[in-house]
Amino acid sequence: MNSRGGRAAKTEGGRATSPLAGLLFVAPMLVLFVVFRFVPVVGAFLLSLTDYRLNGQWSFIAFDNYSRLFGDQLFRDSLLVTLTYALIFVPLTVLLSLATALLLHQVVWSRGFFRGVFFLPYVTSIVLAAVLWKWIYNVEDGLFNGVLGLVSLGPYDFLGNSSSVLPSIAVTSAWKGFGYSMLILLAGLQAVPQSYLEAATIDGAGRWQRFRYITLPQLRPILFFVLVIETIGAFQVFDAMYVMTAGGPVRSSYSLVYFLYDSGFKFFDFGYASAIGLVLFLIVLVVSLVQRRFVGRDD
Repeated sequence: MNSRGGRAAKTEGGRATSPLAGLLFVAPMLVLFVVFRFVPVVGAFLLSLTDYRLNGQWSFIAFDNYSRLFGDQLFRDSLLVTLTYALIFVPLTVLLSLATALLLHQVVWSRGFFRGVFFLPYVTSIVLAAVLWKWIYNVEDGLFNGVLGLVSLGPYDFLGNSSSVLPSIAVTSAWKGFGYSMLILLAGLQAVPQSYLEAATIDGAGRWQRFRYITLPQLRPILFFVLVIETIGAFQVFDAMYVMTAGGPVRSSYSLVYFLYDSGFKFFDFGYASAIGLVLFLIVLVVSLVQRRFVGRDD
């Protein structure tokens, strides 16, 4: 029976239980979340209200960093670069992950081998991937320009052209990271009840109709999760741009995190860098809520 006054409840076996027991199980992770997630965010917000410098001197300036930020043309340019990159990278990665998951779902022979092959780039270093693709895009002896030369085209400077640099980096990042989302979507495909698909087949539904009206709705929660994590990754892009282009040409690959990095670790303006980080956090939060509204909502 149930107890009152905060006392432990009795289970059928006669042993006492309490909500405190469940809290103790999650306490280690809760402590880690507070220490390494919540406290840094609060600390960054407080730091953004100061003009803290490397020498340790600081003064409280309230929201001056935010006023300065919204009037900074470099911030607007880096935000536009980040948004453009996200609009290229996120659909590309999600579609590539979904297509590969659908393909692997149909494979019976050596499915584990192909999973490992597609997942392998994910566990490699982003710096290694960026160096590899930087050679692939190389104007003089890169793989792509070598292929273009066979058909008397090119050479084309993929990373030196403002119109192609972001798509080129997005392809690199998608190749590097799609394996993780692919495995999540593959697990979701395997969880779709076969009885639904068999019933639709009996009713005369074709392959596209089964995917559109059965598989895709069943995958909606997983697609929402994949969409959110890939969007967060897109807004945090830095490594690939740093290694492949150093923000060029003419800052056409100068992302918001790159701007944050320069402000904090090149100019040592930590208060301003913290303000950039907080604004980026709010942007990602708003985008995630919009995605929740249109993709992750329950019917």
